[in-house]
Amino acid sequence: MLLQLRTALQQAGKMSDGSFPKLEANILVIGAAKVGKSALTVRFLTRRFIGEYGDIESIYTHRMMMAGREASFSIWDSVYPQVAGFRGQAEEKQLRWADGFVVVYSICDRASFQVARQQLQRIQQLTRKNGARRVPVIVVGNKRDLQHRRAISSEEGRLLALSAGAGFFEVSAAETYHGALAVFHELLDLVRDSRRATRKTAGLRGLVRSLSAAVFGKRRTE
Repeated sequence: MLLQLRTALQQAGKMSDGSFPKLEANILVIGAAKVGKSALTVRFLTRRFIGEYGDIESIYTHRMMMAGREASFSIWDSVYPQVAGFRGQAEEKQLRWADGFVVVYSICDRASFQVARQQLQRIQQLTRKNGARRVPVIVVGNKRDLQHRRAISSEEGRLLALSAGAGFFEVSAAETYHGALAVFHELLDLVRDSRRATRKTAGLRGLVRSLSAAVFGKRRTE
């Protein structure tokens, strides 16, 4: 029994100190049309800003080093469906695929902010339905360079993110690469932490099962 306890604690320690294989994750970028989802994604991947995109859905694969550890992930740059029925089907497929979410709205567009709110609610509903832990989410207010057209305050965006337990950034994909970098780095950190917490919980559950089996098994033999 003591040996089982030590082994389980050693395994839990390895889980908590970050000694995992490389991080692999699926990241879904969602939001209303014309909020800069593709511009934000491509800015992060290539450091370049491209202002015009068609309604094209893309999945990119990217590798990078994070805190001395290799990260390999896919980014699904989604198109917001215009047909309500198809929208529900597409969202469910996407939400089940993703390990983390970037929810984008334009600070110049009140309607896009409402879409972001609805999408956060949808993520929460599906998470509860599947009985999963809270999933990593970052809310992004894009087009910060267009202050003269601002319709949503920074405080509104921050409160929306807080209500969903999400991180929050205001960025300008048009002006700088560093905002996009911060968004995706923070999300990957959250995915890593979520995985670590899940594995630690699984390790503790295994420890409890091992101890229970040892205790009750010994009683039966006595």
